[in-house]
Amino acid sequence: MNPGTYYAASAGPAPARPALRGRVDAHVCVIGGGFAGLATAIGLIERGVRDVVILEGETVGHGASGRNGGFVFGGFSLDNARLLADQGRDGARALYGLTRDAVDTIRRRIAQYAIACDAIEGGVMLANWFDDDRILRRRQEFMAREYDVHWQLLSHDELGAYTRSQRYAGGLLEPDAFHFHPLKYARGLAAAIEHEGGRIHERSRVTRIVPPRTPDGGHEVHVEGGSVHARHVVIAGGGYLRGLSAPLERAMLPIATYVMATEPLGDALAGSIPGQAAIYDTRFSFDYYRALPDTRILWGGRISILDRGAEPIARLLKRDLLKVYPELRDVKVDYAWGGMMSYARHQMVQIGRLPDGCWHALGFGGHGVGPTTAAGELLADAIAAGTPIPAAFADYGLDRVWGAAGRFAAQMTYNWAEFKDWLHE
Repeated sequence: MNPGTYYAASAGPAPARPALRGRVDAHVCVIGGGFAGLATAIGLIERGVRDVVILEGETVGHGASGRNGGFVFGGFSLDNARLLADQGRDGARALYGLTRDAVDTIRRRIAQYAIACDAIEGGVMLANWFDDDRILRRRQEFMAREYDVHWQLLSHDELGAYTRSQRYAGGLLEPDAFHFHPLKYARGLAAAIEHEGGRIHERSRVTRIVPPRTPDGGHEVHVEGGSVHARHVVIAGGGYLRGLSAPLERAMLPIATYVMATEPLGDALAGSIPGQAAIYDTRFSFDYYRALPDTRILWGGRISILDRGAEPIARLLKRDLLKVYPELRDVKVDYAWGGMMSYARHQMVQIGRLPDGCWHALGFGGHGVGPTTAAGELLADAIAAGTPIPAAFADYGLDRVWGAAGRFAAQMTYNWAEFKDWLHE
């Protein structure tokens, strides 16, 4: 099995970016070179704020942003029914609409900055794991009625144009969604930021932030060997935030996710996945997968508090693959990887400003491609124009997760959901 991720292996060499040395000044310092940090930086530049520095502890896209499933579609990790119950129809539509706008923004940036990220306009399919047509009909009617979002209902026979698996009873197609190579997209955004005057320093892990000493002063953001003095600081460290901001870290569950990529299947791919839609299913503990341009299958699933190695991840996910496509039992797994993401107790993203003046965006919980872009747009508007962050986000604050106890509770919740899926099946 190849070391590392499929994305890193297929993205080619990345440009070398220097670590920060000495003092630099900037209007905005962004901590984290993942989707949220990059989206904030490019959003600021598009609004005329070009004096932006990004500090990344590893390399651009190192965390969840560079190794996720690559699904680009609407919504948050928080279930849409719960979002509606929390916010009412108008409030829920407004928040969900931010993510739909983000999908369009991502498309626009891919075109505007000529980002070669293997974008495939095939939609995203929700496949029904259970033999109950009401599940998809209710979902379709609910989204149309409450969110004015219209998904296409597919019968079992119509589903055959997208997947040949006999596992599914039907599907819902989200036609305006797409999927892409996330690491290539992250690197493309980074290149655009630098082209427009922004600065990125890799291997520059932030060790501490000193708040302003006077009301009109700036923050001091320190790394080993240097510092940034900035009027605004954005913390977008996600699941790799350590020892920097106690309020954020107390509110974050670091949860592991797993992904693998098969060997190339060639012409045999169409016998299992003839369509171009990315697919996930109706279980709580669902699989998600898509066919790649080089005829591999990228397959993800499961969450855990355990950050496993490649071999056990490959065994787990290959077993899940064969439940859906038993004809692929002889297919080899070329890549398998895992890593941490940030998850909140309330399952909603956390966007706002801390008492010390630092802005933050985290807690994307495995559904981050659209929401990270939405967060970047909100933060860019707040910093560049003084636009308030929508008040609804205050309802999803920095609830404490209680460390190891919270991680254990999260694992038990997931295991209970898996058991309910088994009972339903």
